[in-house]
Amino acid sequence: MKEIVIGNKHVGRAHPPLIIAEMSGNHNQSLDRALEMVDMAARGGADAIKIQTYTADTMTINKSGSEFTIRDEKSIWKDKTLYELYEEAHTPWDWHQPIFERCRQLGVLGFSSPFDETAVDFLEDLHVPCYKIASFESVDLPLIRKVAQTKKPMIISTGLCAAGEIEEAVNTARKEGCEDIILLKCTSTYPASPVNSNLNTIPHMRDLFQCQVGLSDHTMGNGVAVASIALGAVTIEKHVTLSRTDGGVDASFSLEPYELEALVVETKRAWESLGKIHYGYTDAEEASLKFRRSLYITKDMKAGDVITKENLKVIRPGYGLPPKYYDILIGKTVKRTIPSGTPVAWDII
Repeated sequence: MKEIVIGNKHVGRAHPPLIIAEMSGNHNQSLDRALEMVDMAARGGADAIKIQTYTADTMTINKSGSEFTIRDEKSIWKDKTLYELYEEAHTPWDWHQPIFERCRQLGVLGFSSPFDETAVDFLEDLHVPCYKIASFESVDLPLIRKVAQTKKPMIISTGLCAAGEIEEAVNTARKEGCEDIILLKCTSTYPASPVNSNLNTIPHMRDLFQCQVGLSDHTMGNGVAVASIALGAVTIEKHVTLSRTDGGVDASFSLEPYELEALVVETKRAWESLGKIHYGYTDAEEASLKFRRSLYITKDMKAGDVITKENLKVIRPGYGLPPKYYDILIGKTVKRTIPSGTPVAWDII
Protein backbone atom coordinates (compact mmCIF):
# COMPACT_ATOMS: atom_id res chain seq x y z
CA MET A 1 0.00 0.00 0.00
CA LYS A 2 1.52 3.31 -1.02
CA GLU A 3 2.19 5.83 1.72
CA ILE A 4 0.56 9.24 1.57
CA VAL A 5 2.34 12.54 2.10
CA ILE A 6 0.39 15.41 3.64
CA GLY A 7 2.50 18.53 3.88
CA ASN A 8 5.70 17.24 5.48
CA LYS A 9 4.01 14.27 7.17
CA HIS A 10 4.28 10.74 5.82
CA VAL A 11 1.28 8.50 6.46
CA GLY A 12 1.62 4.74 6.16
CA ARG A 13 2.50 1.63 8.13
CA ALA A 14 6.21 2.36 7.83
CA HIS A 15 5.74 5.56 9.84
CA PRO A 16 4.46 6.39 13.32
CA PRO A 17 0.70 7.03 13.38
CA LEU A 18 -0.43 10.50 12.37
CA ILE A 19 -2.23 11.98 15.38
CA ILE A 20 -5.02 14.40 14.50
CA ALA A 21 -6.44 16.62 17.25
CA GLU A 22 -10.05 17.51 16.43
CA MET A 23 -11.00 20.92 17.81
CA SER A 24 -14.65 20.76 16.73
CA GLY A 25 -16.71 23.27 18.73
CA ASN A 26 -14.66 23.00 21.92
CA HIS A 27 -13.32 26.53 21.33
CA ASN A 28 -16.58 27.65 22.96
CA GLN A 29 -16.84 30.56 20.52
CA SER A 30 -13.55 32.12 21.66
CA LEU A 31 -10.75 32.65 19.16
CA ASP A 32 -8.25 33.00 22.01
CA ARG A 33 -9.33 29.61 23.29
CA ALA A 34 -9.08 28.14 19.80
CA LEU A 35 -5.50 29.36 19.48
CA GLU A 36 -4.71 28.05 22.96
CA MET A 37 -6.03 24.66 21.86
CA VAL A 38 -3.65 24.71 18.90
CA ASP A 39 -0.78 25.45 21.29
CA MET A 40 -1.90 22.66 23.60
CA ALA A 41 -2.18 20.11 20.81
CA ALA A 42 1.24 21.00 19.46
CA ARG A 43 2.80 20.71 22.93
CA GLY A 44 1.11 17.35 23.35
CA GLY A 45 2.75 16.01 20.22
CA ALA A 46 -0.20 16.03 17.81
CA ASP A 47 0.78 16.05 14.15
CA ALA A 48 -2.30 17.92 12.96
CA ILE A 49 -5.15 20.14 14.10
CA LYS A 50 -8.51 19.75 12.40
CA ILE A 51 -11.37 22.21 12.51
CA GLN A 52 -14.75 22.27 10.78
CA THR A 53 -15.91 24.69 8.10
CA TYR A 54 -19.63 25.36 8.00
CA THR A 55 -22.35 27.68 9.19
CA ALA A 56 -25.67 26.69 10.65
CA ASP A 57 -27.27 27.70 7.36
CA THR A 58 -24.98 25.47 5.27
CA MET A 59 -25.76 22.53 7.53
CA THR A 60 -29.53 22.72 7.97
CA ILE A 61 -32.50 25.08 8.12
CA ASN A 62 -33.78 26.96 11.16
CA LYS A 63 -36.71 24.75 12.10
CA SER A 64 -37.78 23.41 15.48
CA GLY A 65 -40.02 20.54 14.43
CA SER A 66 -39.39 17.00 15.58
CA GLU A 67 -37.28 16.15 12.54
CA PHE A 68 -34.95 19.05 13.30
CA THR A 69 -34.69 18.49 17.07
CA ILE A 70 -32.46 15.94 18.79
CA ARG A 71 -34.74 13.68 20.86
CA ASP A 72 -32.40 10.79 21.65
CA GLU A 73 -32.49 10.37 25.43
CA LYS A 74 -28.84 9.27 25.43
CA SER A 75 -27.56 12.18 23.37
CA ILE A 76 -25.42 14.84 25.00
CA TRP A 77 -27.25 17.31 22.72
CA LYS A 78 -30.80 16.25 23.65
CA ASP A 79 -33.52 18.85 22.97
CA LYS A 80 -31.28 21.11 20.90
CA THR A 81 -32.42 21.85 17.40
CA LEU A 82 -29.86 21.08 14.72
CA TYR A 83 -29.66 24.77 13.91
CA GLU A 84 -28.96 25.66 17.55
CA LEU A 85 -26.27 22.98 17.81
CA TYR A 86 -24.47 24.15 14.68
CA GLU A 87 -24.74 27.79 15.69
CA GLU A 88 -23.03 26.92 18.96
CA ALA A 89 -20.45 24.57 17.47
CA HIS A 90 -19.38 26.26 14.24
CA THR A 91 -15.95 27.82 13.83
CA PRO A 92 -16.32 31.36 12.42
CA TRP A 93 -14.76 31.49 8.98
CA ASP A 94 -12.67 34.57 9.80
CA TRP A 95 -10.94 32.48 12.50
CA HIS A 96 -9.57 29.97 9.99
CA GLN A 97 -6.66 32.08 8.80
CA PRO A 98 -5.25 32.82 12.30
CA ILE A 99 -5.77 29.20 13.38
CA PHE A 100 -3.95 27.84 10.34
CA GLU A 101 -1.22 30.44 10.73
CA ARG A 102 -0.65 29.35 14.33
CA CYS A 103 -0.46 25.74 13.10
CA ARG A 104 2.23 26.70 10.57
CA GLN A 105 4.20 28.54 13.22
CA LEU A 106 4.16 25.45 15.44
CA GLY A 107 4.96 22.98 12.68
CA VAL A 108 1.69 21.07 12.73
CA LEU A 109 -0.74 20.48 9.89
CA GLY A 110 -3.85 22.61 9.93
CA PHE A 111 -6.83 21.49 7.89
CA SER A 112 -10.60 21.19 8.03
CA SER A 113 -13.76 19.28 7.25
CA PRO A 114 -15.80 21.20 4.67
CA PHE A 115 -19.55 20.62 4.74
CA ASP A 116 -20.56 22.15 1.44
CA GLU A 117 -19.02 23.38 -1.80
CA THR A 118 -18.63 26.98 -0.61
CA ALA A 119 -16.49 25.71 2.28
CA VAL A 120 -14.21 23.91 -0.18
CA ASP A 121 -13.73 27.08 -2.22
CA PHE A 122 -12.99 29.02 0.95
CA LEU A 123 -10.46 26.43 2.19
CA GLU A 124 -8.75 26.33 -1.20
CA ASP A 125 -8.06 30.04 -0.84
CA LEU A 126 -6.36 29.23 2.47
CA HIS A 127 -4.19 26.53 0.82
CA VAL A 128 -5.06 23.68 3.18
CA PRO A 129 -2.90 20.57 2.65
CA CYS A 130 -5.76 18.05 2.74
CA TYR A 131 -9.45 17.60 3.45
CA LYS A 132 -11.52 15.52 5.85
CA ILE A 133 -15.00 14.25 5.00
CA ALA A 134 -17.06 13.74 8.15
CA SER A 135 -19.00 10.51 8.63
CA PHE A 136 -22.41 12.09 8.11
CA GLU A 137 -21.17 13.66 4.86
CA SER A 138 -19.60 10.47 3.50
CA VAL A 139 -22.75 9.86 1.46
CA ASP A 140 -22.64 13.39 0.00
CA LEU A 141 -21.10 12.36 -3.31
CA PRO A 142 -21.32 15.88 -4.83
CA LEU A 143 -19.22 17.18 -1.91
CA ILE A 144 -16.72 14.33 -2.29
CA ARG A 145 -16.53 15.06 -6.02
CA LYS A 146 -15.80 18.74 -5.31
CA VAL A 147 -13.07 17.91 -2.79
CA ALA A 148 -11.52 15.28 -5.06
CA GLN A 149 -11.17 17.83 -7.84
CA THR A 150 -8.62 19.69 -5.72
CA LYS A 151 -6.36 16.61 -6.12
CA LYS A 152 -5.35 16.91 -2.47
CA PRO A 153 -5.30 13.98 -0.02
CA MET A 154 -8.74 13.14 1.34
CA ILE A 155 -9.54 11.55 4.71
CA ILE A 156 -13.01 9.99 4.82
CA SER A 157 -14.71 8.91 8.05
CA THR A 158 -16.94 5.88 7.56
CA GLY A 159 -19.26 5.98 10.57
CA LEU A 160 -22.70 4.53 9.68
CA CYS A 161 -21.45 3.46 6.23
CA ALA A 162 -22.26 0.14 4.65
CA ALA A 163 -19.48 -1.31 2.51
CA GLY A 164 -21.34 -0.28 -0.62
CA GLU A 165 -21.52 3.33 0.54
CA ILE A 166 -17.80 3.39 1.23
CA GLU A 167 -17.22 1.96 -2.24
CA GLU A 168 -19.32 4.74 -3.77
CA ALA A 169 -17.35 7.39 -1.90
CA VAL A 170 -13.97 5.93 -2.82
CA ASN A 171 -14.92 5.39 -6.46
CA THR A 172 -16.27 8.94 -6.73
CA ALA A 173 -13.06 10.39 -5.31
CA ARG A 174 -10.85 8.29 -7.56
CA LYS A 175 -12.90 9.07 -10.65
CA GLU A 176 -12.33 12.78 -10.03
CA GLY A 177 -8.57 12.30 -9.71
CA CYS A 178 -7.99 11.94 -5.97
CA GLU A 179 -5.23 9.36 -5.63
CA ASP A 180 -4.52 9.71 -1.91
CA ILE A 181 -7.40 8.47 0.23
CA ILE A 182 -7.35 7.53 3.91
CA LEU A 183 -10.45 5.83 5.30
CA LEU A 184 -11.20 6.12 9.01
CA LYS A 185 -13.02 3.38 10.88
CA CYS A 186 -15.54 5.27 12.98
CA THR A 187 -18.45 4.61 15.31
CA SER A 188 -20.89 7.51 15.15
CA THR A 189 -22.03 7.67 18.75
CA TYR A 190 -20.85 10.38 21.14
CA PRO A 191 -19.25 9.00 23.20
CA ALA A 192 -18.76 5.60 21.58
CA SER A 193 -18.44 2.28 23.37
CA PRO A 194 -15.42 0.04 22.80
CA VAL A 195 -17.93 -2.80 22.34
CA ASN A 196 -19.18 -1.12 19.17
CA SER A 197 -15.77 -0.19 17.79
CA ASN A 198 -15.24 -3.40 15.76
CA LEU A 199 -11.57 -2.70 15.10
CA ASN A 200 -11.15 -5.96 13.19
CA THR A 201 -12.78 -4.07 10.33
CA ILE A 202 -9.57 -2.05 9.85
CA PRO A 203 -7.45 -4.65 7.98
CA HIS A 204 -10.52 -5.84 6.08
CA MET A 205 -11.30 -2.27 5.00
CA ARG A 206 -7.68 -1.76 3.91
CA ASP A 207 -7.71 -4.87 1.75
CA LEU A 208 -11.21 -4.32 0.38
CA PHE A 209 -10.74 -0.73 -0.74
CA GLN A 210 -6.96 -0.67 -1.20
CA CYS A 211 -6.67 2.45 0.96
CA GLN A 212 -4.69 3.40 4.00
CA VAL A 213 -6.98 3.10 7.04
CA GLY A 214 -7.03 4.88 10.39
CA LEU A 215 -9.43 5.43 13.27
CA SER A 216 -11.74 8.28 14.17
CA ASP A 217 -12.25 7.48 17.84
CA HIS A 218 -15.02 8.80 20.07
CA THR A 219 -14.47 6.38 22.95
CA MET A 220 -13.28 7.55 26.33
CA GLY A 221 -9.59 7.05 27.04
CA ASN A 222 -6.91 5.72 24.71
CA GLY A 223 -7.22 1.94 24.86
CA VAL A 224 -9.21 1.58 21.64
CA ALA A 225 -6.85 3.88 19.74
CA VAL A 226 -3.77 1.97 20.90
CA ALA A 227 -5.38 -1.34 19.96
CA SER A 228 -6.15 -0.04 16.47
CA ILE A 229 -2.44 0.43 15.77
CA ALA A 230 -1.88 -3.31 16.11
CA LEU A 231 -4.47 -3.83 13.40
CA GLY A 232 -2.77 -1.43 11.00
CA ALA A 233 -4.31 1.98 11.71
CA VAL A 234 -2.02 4.66 10.28
CA THR A 235 -3.73 7.69 11.79
CA ILE A 236 -5.80 8.43 14.89
CA GLU A 237 -8.27 11.28 15.17
CA LYS A 238 -9.51 12.25 18.64
CA HIS A 239 -11.46 15.25 19.89
CA VAL A 240 -9.51 17.44 22.31
CA THR A 241 -10.32 20.11 24.87
CA LEU A 242 -8.41 22.24 27.33
CA SER A 243 -10.60 20.87 30.12
CA ARG A 244 -13.81 18.86 30.12
CA THR A 245 -15.06 20.95 33.04
CA ASP A 246 -15.05 24.02 30.78
CA GLY A 247 -17.93 22.52 28.82
CA GLY A 248 -18.35 22.66 25.08
CA VAL A 249 -20.41 20.74 22.55
CA ASP A 250 -17.98 17.81 22.40
CA ALA A 251 -16.10 18.28 25.66
CA SER A 252 -17.57 15.27 27.44
CA PHE A 253 -15.82 12.79 25.12
CA SER A 254 -12.71 14.84 24.35
CA LEU A 255 -9.14 14.30 25.54
CA GLU A 256 -7.60 16.69 28.02
CA PRO A 257 -3.96 17.75 27.48
CA TYR A 258 -2.35 14.99 29.56
CA GLU A 259 -4.51 12.39 27.80
CA LEU A 260 -3.46 13.66 24.39
CA GLU A 261 0.18 13.40 25.44
CA ALA A 262 -0.44 9.82 26.56
CA LEU A 263 -2.16 9.02 23.25
CA VAL A 264 0.86 10.24 21.30
CA VAL A 265 3.30 8.26 23.44
CA GLU A 266 1.32 5.03 23.65
CA THR A 267 0.30 4.83 19.99
CA LYS A 268 3.91 5.37 18.97
CA ARG A 269 4.98 2.60 21.35
CA ALA A 270 2.33 0.33 19.89
CA TRP A 271 3.56 1.08 16.37
CA GLU A 272 7.20 0.53 17.34
CA SER A 273 6.31 -2.82 18.91
CA LEU A 274 4.88 -4.23 15.66
CA GLY A 275 8.27 -4.67 14.03
CA LYS A 276 8.46 -7.61 11.65
CA ILE A 277 7.98 -11.38 11.77
CA HIS A 278 10.95 -12.56 13.79
CA TYR A 279 12.02 -15.68 15.69
CA GLY A 280 15.11 -16.20 17.79
CA TYR A 281 16.87 -13.51 19.75
CA THR A 282 17.39 -9.93 18.72
CA ASP A 283 20.69 -8.12 19.07
CA ALA A 284 19.31 -6.45 22.18
CA GLU A 285 18.60 -9.86 23.74
CA GLU A 286 21.98 -11.44 23.04
CA ALA A 287 23.35 -10.59 26.46
CA SER A 288 20.45 -12.47 28.07
CA LEU A 289 21.39 -15.79 26.49
CA LYS A 290 23.67 -16.52 29.42
CA PHE A 291 20.67 -16.62 31.75
CA ARG A 292 19.06 -19.56 29.97
CA ARG A 293 19.13 -22.98 31.65
CA SER A 294 21.86 -25.38 30.58
CA LEU A 295 23.66 -28.53 31.74
CA TYR A 296 26.20 -28.35 34.58
CA ILE A 297 28.27 -30.84 36.56
CA THR A 298 27.22 -30.20 40.16
CA LYS A 299 29.54 -32.60 42.05
CA ASP A 300 33.29 -33.11 41.78
CA MET A 301 34.09 -35.94 39.36
CA LYS A 302 37.26 -37.80 38.36
CA ALA A 303 38.18 -39.58 35.16
CA GLY A 304 35.97 -42.65 34.62
CA ASP A 305 33.10 -41.50 36.85
CA VAL A 306 29.60 -42.00 35.45
CA ILE A 307 27.30 -39.07 34.82
CA THR A 308 24.08 -39.54 36.83
CA LYS A 309 21.05 -37.58 37.95
CA GLU A 310 22.97 -36.80 41.14
CA ASN A 311 25.85 -34.97 39.44
CA LEU A 312 24.21 -33.55 36.28
CA LYS A 313 21.71 -30.73 36.68
CA VAL A 314 19.72 -28.38 34.47
CA ILE A 315 20.39 -24.96 35.98
CA ARG A 316 21.14 -21.38 35.15
CA PRO A 317 23.38 -19.89 33.71
CA GLY A 318 23.45 -20.91 30.08
CA TYR A 319 27.10 -21.67 29.31
CA GLY A 320 26.69 -25.45 29.16
CA LEU A 321 25.06 -27.70 26.58
CA PRO A 322 21.30 -27.23 26.07
CA PRO A 323 19.03 -29.29 28.39
CA LYS A 324 17.79 -31.34 25.42
CA TYR A 325 20.99 -33.43 25.70
CA TYR A 326 20.30 -34.44 29.34
CA ASP A 327 19.08 -37.96 28.58
CA ILE A 328 21.92 -38.58 26.15
CA LEU A 329 24.56 -37.69 28.75
CA ILE A 330 23.13 -39.80 31.57
CA GLY A 331 25.27 -42.97 31.83
CA LYS A 332 28.25 -41.55 29.99
CA THR A 333 31.66 -41.34 31.70
CA VAL A 334 33.91 -38.33 32.02
CA LYS A 335 37.46 -38.54 30.72
CA ARG A 336 39.14 -36.16 33.13
CA THR A 337 38.73 -34.53 36.52
CA ILE A 338 35.70 -32.22 36.47
CA PRO A 339 35.09 -29.86 39.40
CA SER A 340 31.58 -29.02 40.55
CA GLY A 341 30.17 -25.99 38.71
CA THR A 342 31.64 -26.91 35.34
CA PRO A 343 29.40 -26.24 32.29
CA VAL A 344 29.00 -29.44 30.30
CA ALA A 345 30.69 -29.61 26.89
CA TRP A 346 31.09 -32.58 24.57
CA ASP A 347 34.83 -32.78 25.19
CA ILE A 348 34.39 -33.94 28.82
CA ILE A 349 32.84 -37.33 27.95
